[in-house]
Amino acid sequence: MSRYRTGLIYGISSYTLWGLFPLYWPLLKPATPIEMVTHRAVWSLVFCLIVLAISNQLKSTFALAIKPGVFWRLTLAAVLISINWITYIWAVNHEQIVQASLGYYMQPILLVLMGIIAFKEEMRKIQWISFLVATVGVIILTIDYGRPPLVSFALAFSWSSYSFVKKKINLGSLEGLAIETLISSVFYGAYLIWIGQRGEGQFGHGVGLTALLIGAGLVTAIPLLLFNGATLRIPFTTMGLLQYLTPTIQFMLAVFLRHEPMPSARWLGFVFIWIALITLGYDLIKSGSPRNNGLAQPE
Repeated sequence: MSRYRTGLIYGISSYTLWGLFPLYWPLLKPATPIEMVTHRAVWSLVFCLIVLAISNQLKSTFALAIKPGVFWRLTLAAVLISINWITYIWAVNHEQIVQASLGYYMQPILLVLMGIIAFKEEMRKIQWISFLVATVGVIILTIDYGRPPLVSFALAFSWSSYSFVKKKINLGSLEGLAIETLISSVFYGAYLIWIGQRGEGQFGHGVGLTALLIGAGLVTAIPLLLFNGATLRIPFTTMGLLQYLTPTIQFMLAVFLRHEPMPSARWLGFVFIWIALITLGYDLIKSGSPRNNGLAQPE
């Protein structure tokens, strides 16, 4: 399988898993959003260290971690992903999934623009059509919201910035995730110890909840590894367009499972975005490989 097709599979898989996230985080209540994020980071680190140890990559990863250029960039990545996680989990647990999905609809626009401006990537005509139609949909949704969707903005800018940093570092997905979670876990681990001593932490309060808190690391690490692997294999513009999968799945969950309100204008905005997504899907199926679309990647 070509490097490009592998990247597509990684990208589609990661965005699909992220779309299903709203089903998981409410199970961790009564843990607070910050406690959920701390467990995400700490147990993601444990998962990464186990995999690195099995593959004999621990020593080389720690050697990378102490390089100033890598360390400070991944520190920035850790800050950005933490902002994204906390904002997202707060939104899910406060019945704001529609606003969260709007933020994830904004993200592809920023990713595509970054790909064009920063990485000099090109898009075919049909991809430009998908992008412009989706942009119209996002504008309709933003206007319909009636006030600045701060949660949406926070999610969009934190994730697109994180993606940009990871793309620039061009580091192996497992090593990069291990280092950034190692950096953030210094603070998150201290927080878990602190709330544990105060008797406010939920870890250990029931086998089921404890298992779910530990599982947050695995649930977090797998799609992130897939995403990081995809960014190394396919153009940023393609990553941006594929990202419409996540909020579409979240939207379905919000409307049909959580029964969040959906006025007519909001439906109109989502219809625009779905048209763009269908157009993109047709384009990806028709093109078949990067050589057919002018986006050749090394094997």
